[in-house]
Amino acid sequence: MSKEWMLKTLKSLGLKHLDAEVYVYLLQNDPQKARDIAEALETYKRQLYRSLKSLQRKGMVSASQEHPARFSAVSFDKVLDSFIISNRETAQYVEQNKEQILSFWRSKITEA
Repeated sequence: MSKEWMLKTLKSLGLKHLDAEVYVYLLQNDPQKARDIAEALETYKRQLYRSLKSLQRKGMVSASQEHPARFSAVSFDKVLDSFIISNRETAQYVEQNKEQILSFWRSKITEA
């Protein structure tokens, strides 16, 4: 499996390009300090920290308690399971509330 295919797959799941790059890098390397990740990916630390926070919120990256923290990727099968569950729950919510959503939408369109 090529790196480009992995990046394309992650972006199709809704990740930003840098988030996908960071995740793939961490999958392929032992836990890393932010400084080392930024150097390897040739990105600014500020952008990297935003990306790491985003990936942590999504449950795709974990951080050690040591200082400075070392970041590691959560296994891709767990990431996919979370993605499936999250999207299933969203789809169920929309399905259960479809009439209310459409009613609200129609009322807003007629106001415009």
